[in-house]
Amino acid sequence: MTHGAHPNTPAPRANIDQARDCADCRSWGTVITPDGRHELCPACQLPDTEYSSIAEP
Repeated sequence: MTHGAHPNTPAPRANIDQARDCADCRSWGTVITPDGRHELCPACQLPDTEYSSIAEP
């Protein structure tokens, strides 16, 4: 049986300006894991990682 995230666990707050035009999260700033949890998009919300697809000005 698959279980989603605990209802008392809030979704992480994404920076919408960073999420704009991100193809990975479709500009939402969060992605849903296979476990059903919301996590920040590694492509646009974690700019210090190798997954970053947004260039800093």
